[in-house]
Amino acid sequence: MPCIKIIDGIKIYVYARDHNPPHFHAIVAEFEELIIIESLETYSGKIPATHKKKVTQWAENNKPYIKKQWNKLN
Repeated sequence: MPCIKIIDGIKIYVYARDHNPPHFHAIVAEFEELIIIESLETYSGKIPATHKKKVTQWAENNKPYIKKQWNKLN
């Protein structure tokens, strides 16, 4: 499960052989949120709102990169 990005301490992971829909994991401290790549909606879990905003801003600008990582690992 490679960490594909760290944003102010928030680690972004794409897991190998993970379930659909295509998503990534945002982990900060004891919080984890699974975010659907295409819509950037929450699939499961929750991270603090200030962290979520940073993650979604980054993800919005990097969807092709995240999709590429998902396709490579899944």
